[in-house]
Parts: sequence; structure tokens; C-alpha cells
Amino acid sequence: MAALLCAAGAQAQTVLKIGYATSPTSHYGVGSTVFCEEMEKGTQGRYKCQQFPNSALGGEREQIEAVQLGTQDLVNTSTGPLGNFVPEVKIVDIPFLFRDYDHARKVMDGPIGEDLRKKMEAKGLINLAWTENGFRHMTNSKRAIVQASDAGGLKMRTMENKVHMDGYKTFGILPTPMPFPELFTALQQGTVDGQENPIPVILSSKFSQVQKHLSLTGHVYSPAALILSPAVWNKLSAADKQVFLEAGKKAAAAQRKKVNDDEDNGIAQLEKEGMQVVKQVNGESFRKAVAPAYQQYAKEFGADKIAAIQAVK
Repeated sequence: MAALLCAAGAQAQTVLKIGYATSPTSHYGVGSTVFCEEMEKGTQGRYKCQQFPNSALGGEREQIEAVQLGTQDLVNTSTGPLGNFVPEVKIVDIPFLFRDYDHARKVMDGPIGEDLRKKMEAKGLINLAWTENGFRHMTNSKRAIVQASDAGGLKMRTMENKVHMDGYKTFGILPTPMPFPELFTALQQGTVDGQENPIPVILSSKFSQVQKHLSLTGHVYSPAALILSPAVWNKLSAADKQVFLEAGKKAAAAQRKKVNDDEDNGIAQLEKEGMQVVKQVNGESFRKAVAPAYQQYAKEFGADKIAAIQAVK
């Protein structure tokens, strides 16, 4: 909750609590730090941040709820659990919906992303910017995954996200929803065989210590959102709102750049840490496997809406 600090003779300063799931040096940490610096600078120090990395304020779902309720000011979160609050956002979680980063970013920064932001606002979540988590890849402790059938029977931790789970079941995976803070220990103890996350998360969470195999499946693009509590937003002047939105844009650019850098350098780093990486995955086998789930997605979201995303150039 925003705390008001008053120094004698100085103007009031509001400290905003911002939380995220990964380390301060991760893509979430980089984006959050840029937001905080720009916001503080733009408001001449009237607003500043206190950062809570490494799920210190709870899992992503709990943090989104806290922001909605006004007991936490900001969260930089993947969209995975966001669909529990704003069902329309689930459409971006469909496997193999996005071709590449360029396509995904154009969708999120264009009219489709803007429409989803408005849907979030109607549910009491102010999305300052679409940040980024990245394309998700599979890791596990059992075997290399080259084609969809190789994933069959693996107990894989997933987010609490029905769209992901429905898609992953078509690969023969046994989806096991679990909050992110519990994941490292579950992998260590063999409660689950594997997990799926973007390279920046695999790196910053040190999953190479508990997972032998990494397959560059790129099966889902995972956007992220920098969400502000309406309790804070509604108190801001028009000028300060603009500062917060501009700071959000700069945060998104920094976070995406970090994702790019981690994708470029992180795979070699993970190999150095002992992971066996399958770089040439049979993507066609995964697309073919997931086709039945697309019939369900078309019913849930509308074939026209899915086609509109796919058509963005």
C-alpha cells in the first residue's frame, strides 16, 4: 500500500510497493527498475518505489489480487494468472498463436493490446504497459524433447492457466499447476519432472541446477503487464498519469531488450551450466498435436478474434 513519508520542510513523498516473481537482475527486475527511476524523475521525487523481487509479496496471482484490492501498489507479472481476473486476456496464451517476437510485440502494442488494457481497467487493474516474459520453452529431468510425442507422460509444472493446460494435454503432458515460488523445490525433489518458461526465467531462477534437458519449443509467447492499483491511479493528477504511462513505455522497452539479450546469450550460458539443449525441435509435430485444442479455443474466444491476431503483420 502506498506509504506517505514527510520530511520536515520537504514535500510529501509517496513510496509505492512493486513486486515481481524473479530476481532483481532478471528481465522483470530490469523493467521494474527503469519504471521506478523514470517515474521518480518525472514526478521530481514525489513518487518513488520500494521493490519486492523473488515473490517476496507472494505468487503472481496473489499479487494481482492485492493490486486489484489496493493493498499492493504495482506488480510486473506474466499474463499467465491474469486470465483468472480478466478472462479476455487468456487469448494471448494460446500455443503457437504468435510467429515471432516482432509479431507478438506488434499485437500487444496495437489495437488488440489496447482493447485488452481497457478490459483490465474495467476489472480494477490499470495496465501501464505490456512488458514481456518471452517465448516459453520446456525443461525436464528425464529426456530430450525433439517432437511432441517425446513430452508424453511428463509431469510438467504449469501456471494456473486453463488455456495453457488444455494445449499441453494435447502433447501428452500431465499439467501440474503450481505457484512459481514452489517450483524450484518441486523440481529438486522430483515432485514434477519439468517446467516451461522463457530463457530469462530459466536463467535467473537457476533451473539448470535441477533440470538436465532444455528444448527450444517456443510453444507459447508469454506477455507481461505492469499493473498499477486504481487506488493509486485515481489519486494522480493528469500530468502525473502521463508520467506513469511514459515510464511504463520505457520499462517495457528495457524489459524486452533484456529478453532479447538473454535469448541471444542465455542458451550458451545454460549449456555451460550443464544443460543439454535441443535447438532443432520439430515444431510441426507440436502444431499438429495442438490442432484439436484450437477448436475449443475458437469456441471460447471466437475464431475471428484468433484470426485477427494471426493476421497482424
